[in-house]
Amino acid sequence: MSSTSELLTDPPPQTEAKPVTAGGKKQNKKKVEEVVEEEEEEYVVEKVLDRRIVKGRVEYLLKWKGFTDEDNTWEPEENLDCPDLIAEYLQSQRNASESGFKRRSDADGDVKESQSKKRKDEPEKLRGFARGLDPERIIGATDSSGELMFLMKWKNSDEADLVPAKEANVKCPQVVISFYEERLTWHSYPTDEEEKKDEKK
Repeated sequence: MSSTSELLTDPPPQTEAKPVTAGGKKQNKKKVEEVVEEEEEEYVVEKVLDRRIVKGRVEYLLKWKGFTDEDNTWEPEENLDCPDLIAEYLQSQRNASESGFKRRSDADGDVKESQSKKRKDEPEKLRGFARGLDPERIIGATDSSGELMFLMKWKNSDEADLVPAKEANVKCPQVVISFYEERLTWHSYPTDEEEKKDEKK
């Protein structure tokens, strides 16, 4: 299948002129080749359905007028002569992406409004040492915010909070020391006596 700019032609059929008889007599005994005028068949694009890029070349999926969807084909852009249909397809794609973006942003706006209403109605939940709980242990540490923070597990609570390390160092130094001690690794180096024994061997 091809585009509107390409014309597909069937090779002209080669025919022999057969002797024609009229009243039982032969009128022409010579074999004559008839010249058949080339009939050009033109395929018309009905609609552009999709676009893709293959090896740096833009191709469009075309629906052909008078053919089923099974006959749709991908054709290179440079072979096409249907700029209006291509422009129509590209515009429909732009409109679809813009309306999708608007829908998402509208939905995000609704979520933000409902969250801000909840925040206004509910008092701000206390975090960290402001909760007045006693620290049980430090679960982990991070500096992703640019400041060293500890993930603190509290006594009599299932929730943990990120607290600044500076604050934890002052308010619960023993918990901080325990955290570091759990993660210490000791490297032992051979003593002078052990080195001398190894050299003698």
